Amino acid sequence: MTDSELLAIRQVCEQAREASFSLASTSRAGKDAALRTIADALEANAATIVTANATDLDRAHADGTSDALIDRLTITPDRLKAIADALREVAELPDPIGEVIRGYTLPNGLQIRQLRVPLGVVGMIYEARPNVTVDAAGLCLKSGNAALLRGSSSAYDTNMALVAVMQDALEVAGLPRNAIQLVPGTSHESVKHLMQARGLVDVLIPRGGAGLIKSVVEGSLVPVIETGVGNCHVYVDADADIDKAINILINSKTQRVSVCNAAETLLVHADVAAEFLPKALAALKDKGVTIHGDAAMADFCSTAGIDFAPATEDDWFAEYYSLDLAAGIVNSIDEAIAHIRRYTSGHTEAIVSDNFTATQYFVAQVDSAAVMVNASTRFTDGGEFGFGAEIGISTQKLHARGPMGLAELTSTKFVVTGDGHIRG
Repeated sequence: MTDSELLAIRQVCEQAREASFSLASTSRAGKDAALRTIADALEANAATIVTANATDLDRAHADGTSDALIDRLTITPDRLKAIADALREVAELPDPIGEVIRGYTLPNGLQIRQLRVPLGVVGMIYEARPNVTVDAAGLCLKSGNAALLRGSSSAYDTNMALVAVMQDALEVAGLPRNAIQLVPGTSHESVKHLMQARGLVDVLIPRGGAGLIKSVVEGSLVPVIETGVGNCHVYVDADADIDKAINILINSKTQRVSVCNAAETLLVHADVAAEFLPKALAALKDKGVTIHGDAAMADFCSTAGIDFAPATEDDWFAEYYSLDLAAGIVNSIDEAIAHIRRYTSGHTEAIVSDNFTATQYFVAQVDSAAVMVNASTRFTDGGEFGFGAEIGISTQKLHARGPMGLAELTSTKFVVTGDGHIRG
């Protein structure tokens, strides 16, 4: 990267820092009005955005990009409307800024309050999925943060169009256009320089595949909130309702395969396998799923006529983003939990069981960001949790864990009020 490119990246960081000071004191009414203005502008400029997206899609097809990634990259008028509607939903959410986390008065009369405040400048590094460009910008704006957006080169034209529309809308709403910026450049060097901008950028949030997340976590001088890949498990317990389990499995695996909360591994208790698997495998076969199974699963798959391959160690770790599913039979809930502990990415695990003791044991023993009881893994999502759009799903344990909405984009500040108090 040339000196001029490095200077350009530093400049957007400095501009974001300056914009963050203005946003920190912007009222809820001002932020909500800006969000609605941006939503309207996105819909009004749909043709321009879809045209820019078509350029990215043409390039992706020429590069032999997988269908799953093409799906993530695609913006249609309907998807754009959904993105705009998500901003309107965020505008309706309570503003976390200024919320008193705790407040009390000491015996000496000092008043102590801990308040929610913006993080400041939030940098997003993400792959494909131009909807993240708008989701992240909207959540940052509502929580009083300036957003620095570094999408992948595969979505560059789309992201340029989206950010241009959002910046113009910010000016219309009376807020600094630099509150939302696209980080210049498409090379890995531009990402590295953003990762070195400690003091200008307050936090980085990588969102994408394991390689991207690992490189940011290991190479950044800026604090990182680690989002994780989604090797999500569905465990069908001995006391599962069969029909319920099939519906949950099919939804978890096939409702949308290109997302991190899609199920990638099925574990079935041996006591229910003979009753559950013939029906479940028939339903999966109808959806075009390929099973990567253990030896105990092979005979069931052969009888069902479903595509089958012996599972390798890599399969148990895999986040497929496709109609592939690792599957095995376990002899106990403890064996299922042990398997999950070994292979999980810490994202989402589900248990299907009518046994209350079993479900509570599973919840206590499985250490993931979200645990579903008799529900699809696909519910691990900021929108489904009532957060509005999410900025990512954190699989770490410090500061934020699970779907990250507005509250997770804040820090706190202590405000201490006295009346001439001095410490003796």
